[in-house]
Amino acid sequence: MFRAVILTVFLGALISATMARSAPGEKAAKKMNKKTQGVSKAAKAADMGWWREARFGMFIHWGVYSVPAGTYKGKKIPWIGEWIMRRAEIPVAEYREYAKEFNPVKYDADAWVRLAKEAGMKYIVITSKHHDGFALYDSKVTDWDVVDATPYGKDLLRPLEQACKKHGMRLGFYYSQDQDWTHPGGSKHGYKEGQPGWDKAHDGDFDEYLEKIAAAQAKEILSGYDIDVLWWDTPRWMTKERAEKFLPLLDLRPGIVWNNRLCRGIKGCFSTPEQRIPDTGLDYDWETCMTMNGTWGYKSFDHDWKSSDTLIRNLVDIASKGGNFLLNVGPTAEGLIPEPSVKRLKEIGRWMKVNGESIYGTTASPFARPKWGRYTKKPGVLYAHVFQWPRIGTLEIPLTDANIKSVRLLTTDGPVDLKYDKDDKGIKVHVPEKCPDPIPSVVVIEHDKTDY
Repeated sequence: MFRAVILTVFLGALISATMARSAPGEKAAKKMNKKTQGVSKAAKAADMGWWREARFGMFIHWGVYSVPAGTYKGKKIPWIGEWIMRRAEIPVAEYREYAKEFNPVKYDADAWVRLAKEAGMKYIVITSKHHDGFALYDSKVTDWDVVDATPYGKDLLRPLEQACKKHGMRLGFYYSQDQDWTHPGGSKHGYKEGQPGWDKAHDGDFDEYLEKIAAAQAKEILSGYDIDVLWWDTPRWMTKERAEKFLPLLDLRPGIVWNNRLCRGIKGCFSTPEQRIPDTGLDYDWETCMTMNGTWGYKSFDHDWKSSDTLIRNLVDIASKGGNFLLNVGPTAEGLIPEPSVKRLKEIGRWMKVNGESIYGTTASPFARPKWGRYTKKPGVLYAHVFQWPRIGTLEIPLTDANIKSVRLLTTDGPVDLKYDKDDKGIKVHVPEKCPDPIPSVVVIEHDKTDY
């Protein structure tokens, strides 16, 4: 990832008094098709249906950077773990030595997918190649990959692909097409095109790098793996002319969903706010990607973990604005997802097991953001996510001009019917004195309106 890490705290979102816009539906889909018309057959044919339904996915940042784990020559390097090569300006030959210690013998792709599924996630996106240029599969255009450069010597992506198929999980690959700090000619953060890097080994032509490495590897992963998402990153030196050479490759994977980071000005299928949740929904499909602590790639000394409550409320906040939540884990060099991440994912999963219907397949809130929480909706169903349980015993919801079919509270013991009163301002739901789940609790209102 390329932006400075900004901790997202849900309390800040609660203070904001803005309106939530409508979620991307048919109108947004038509807008997307107009914006991408003439760009790529894949863009127009992107299968956004499953993606909008999913709402929640796992991001995995994994590579050679997990070996130094944030420390270089005894010094803790600031900022995010996967950027250690750039931040410490480690020479290429020296950095390549870390690959000899990258031996993920404890990697269990099936366990990773089962964990994602237990958390309630519907798709996984993993770094096939990050900015250090290291590929997690057997690339035929370079020896800087897991098969040729490490003692492990096996493709790490194929087992994940197989596990995802087994468990019904969608799979995507992140690919750094622009920045590459190892292969000659790749772009480097903070350097202008043509400017020497911190190592003579960086010298090379950017267009030649794009042709021989980036485009060639993009073709490898699109033709060699059954993936549903291609997640480009950091278009520093990309121009529209350069990016257009990549677009036909997307047609190798019909229906693939891809993001807006191939090149500035090319929107792709969805936009990607990083480490932040927009104040309102967007007029386009979008996905917030976020870390659980302060780093994407593994750092042994980063213990600044967000609580499970915060992560769940972030998920609710994002869904209430019509977005997806891509939550990151950074495995170790041995192939283990850190225990604090596992703990949080399981806690999120317990909440999702009870309340998942209020997230999956929902669209953005039809109302102004209430002081007590958030709304999501489906045709004929409104979900009220209650962050602050009402002391007065009633929850006021501005649902007017609708015949109410039922009102119920989701609990671990099953749904509980609630009484309510209706007037020209909406409905007043009578809730129990004790809040069943402060993370939040969810009240479900079924009615006869298909639109708001």
